Amino acid sequence: MQIVGAQKIIKIFTTWRFLFFSLLKLPMVLIAGIRVKKLTSLESNVSVPYNYINKNPFRSMYFAVQAMAAELSTGALVILNAEGHNISMLVTSLEAKYFKKATTKINFICLDGDRVKMCIKDAVNTAEGQTCVLTSKGYDANGICVSEFSITWSLKTRKA
Repeated sequence: MQIVGAQKIIKIFTTWRFLFFSLLKLPMVLIAGIRVKKLTSLESNVSVPYNYINKNPFRSMYFAVQAMAAELSTGALVILNAEGHNISMLVTSLEAKYFKKATTKINFICLDGDRVKMCIKDAVNTAEGQTCVLTSKGYDANGICVSEFSITWSLKTRKA
C-alpha cells in the first residue's frame, strides 16, 4: 500500500472533503447524514444520525439507512486497502440481523482490515476473483448492538 495515497484517502473520508465526495459519488449518504468517524487500514467507524429523514413509521431508523452505513464502513476499508492496486470491487451479497430498534445515533464498526488485506493480496497474487465477507456491527448511543451486517465483496484485479 502506498502511504501517501492511503493518507489522501483517509483525509477524503474523514474530513470536510467527504461532503464533496458524497455529493459527487454517494448523494444518498450525504442526504442521510452518514459520516466516517474513523478510518485506518484495520478498522472503520461510520456514524448515522437518527432523525426525521432516516426514520420509519415505527419510530426507529429505516433498515436501508443502516445498510448504507454498514456498507460504507466495509467499503471504506476495501477502498483504503486497495490503494496502489488495480482492483475492481463489487458488493455481491448482504445479510442483516436486527436485534433492537435503532432510535439514537448509530455507529457502525468494521474491524476486518486484516481480512481485506489478505483478500486483496490473494486477488493480486492469483489474478483470480476473491470473495471477502466483512462484518459491520451497529451500536447505539448506549453501546448496545442494534444490528449486524455481513457484506460480501468481490475483489479482482483489473486487466491493464
